[in-house]
Amino acid sequence: QVQLVESGGGLVQAGGSLRLSCAASGIIFSINSMGWYRQAPGAQRDLVATITSGGTINYADSVKGRFTISRDNTKGTVYLLMDSLKPDDTAVYYCNAEGVRGPGAYIPRAWGQGTQVTVSS
Repeated sequence: QVQLVESGGGLVQAGGSLRLSCAASGIIFSINSMGWYRQAPGAQRDLVATITSGGTINYADSVKGRFTISRDNTKGTVYLLMDSLKPDDTAVYYCNAEGVRGPGAYIPRAWGQGTQVTVSS
């Protein structure tokens, strides 16, 4: 079983920065892709950014040039540095892991519990 634990959310003024972290716990051999999604009130959960174990990165158009995703494969962690934040970035941010391999187990998809990011104008 894998657990994803997020940290780093909070309240920030527009134009400010926040750094989110997500650590995978459990006995893990590999994780194919890790990333971040977000969900605003009344909206669907949308992709923010993903990064594969090989370093291939994908960003939503709305965050390109402002957000930076990175990961440490040895620690099973993924980070999201968010700069030039806007009120529209306000949402619950969820950590995601795809293709998690452990001893005798394969987990197609896992989610963290979510962390609130609020950007005030």
